[in-house]
Amino acid sequence: MKMVKKYAGVMLCAAVSLSLAACGPQESSSEKISSKGSELVVWEDKEKSIGIKDAVAEFEKEHDVKVKVVEKPYAQQIEDLRMDGPAGTGPDVLTMPGDQIGTAVTEGLIKELNVEKDVQSLYTDASIQSQKVDQKLYGLPKAVETTVLFYNKDLISEDELPQTLEEWYDYSKKTADGSKFGFLALFDQIYYAQSVMGGYGGYIFGKDKDGNDDPSDLGINNEGAVKGAELIQKFYQDGLFPAGIVGEQGINVLESLFTEGKAAAIISGPWNVEAFSKAGIDYGITKLPKLENGKNMSSFIGVKSYNVSAFSKHAELAQELAVFLANEKNSKKRYEQTKEVPAVQSLASDKAIMKSEAARAVTEQSRFSEQTPNIPEMNEIWTPADSALQTIATGKADPKKALDQAAETAKGQMKAKHSGT
Repeated sequence: MKMVKKYAGVMLCAAVSLSLAACGPQESSSEKISSKGSELVVWEDKEKSIGIKDAVAEFEKEHDVKVKVVEKPYAQQIEDLRMDGPAGTGPDVLTMPGDQIGTAVTEGLIKELNVEKDVQSLYTDASIQSQKVDQKLYGLPKAVETTVLFYNKDLISEDELPQTLEEWYDYSKKTADGSKFGFLALFDQIYYAQSVMGGYGGYIFGKDKDGNDDPSDLGINNEGAVKGAELIQKFYQDGLFPAGIVGEQGINVLESLFTEGKAAAIISGPWNVEAFSKAGIDYGITKLPKLENGKNMSSFIGVKSYNVSAFSKHAELAQELAVFLANEKNSKKRYEQTKEVPAVQSLASDKAIMKSEAARAVTEQSRFSEQTPNIPEMNEIWTPADSALQTIATGKADPKKALDQAAETAKGQMKAKHSGT
């Protein structure tokens, strides 16, 4: 996904081994017996399987089954499932970004889950909503992430941090000299730029009367979005952002400048905590700054989830495993190993987790965040919006004209690819 980037109860349904009897479709005795000795395959995110190692071992012992864990980049798992699922070589349980749910459901790649409301209520509202399409549940959240501000304590102290984006502009004007920079962000991508545009009133989709994303109401070129884009353009035009920060390699340039001590602050996400620590940077993490209108910069909430493949031959057992992996106890264990912030509500106040500056920052920024749209039409937004922002960043287009063109392109693609739009 686009970097992204934002994760179910003690004694779940009395015991996990009983959860499907209470929470899901009923199995016959023969089905339960046939699951013994079988093998489930779980696709886990890269370098994250350590987080579920103990839970998998416990599940295997309790259910007399084997669970094979395969690591794959989580944003690519749906793409692999399209090929491996029908071929019979795919997973039973996979992990994926919340904004891919709508597409996966439309293509028939994942199964609807039959999980009781008390299990669903374990998670934050935004995270569980990311797993629903037409009020039907298709996954359980395991981790949440959102963008935050990283700052280099050797270059700027916590007390000196500008409180608004406009103040960061002023700070950068004083410190940027072409080789060193103040504040940096990947504002040529809608995933990051929406933090500014959204704070001024821009939005991706409006909402219908039921609170669902309405693709007929597009807000990427409204007055607020344009105002935000104009502010973004100033950072580039005035030389406060290096030219290399635009385009596909922008993420590498931004991260390198920070790890080399050449940028005082950047917008990134908790996925970089370990990398920045290994680089030896003495950094701090906090929520995103405010805007001059008094509103906090917004951000997208990214949700990682456990989902059941529509091609699974053991769908009931796979659902039970998904519920087990995402319960409160195992979510906390997973955090301890991976440092990815859990989506379980009760863990938001867990003292052990809140000791982490990154977890606190993600939790605080989540108050100002919006769910990344998970309807299939969102696929038609990313590229036109990013293309428009790149022309804005390079000064090749006026913000309003560029965003109007992006909106027109997105509407055309939605009309061509999505019926009923």
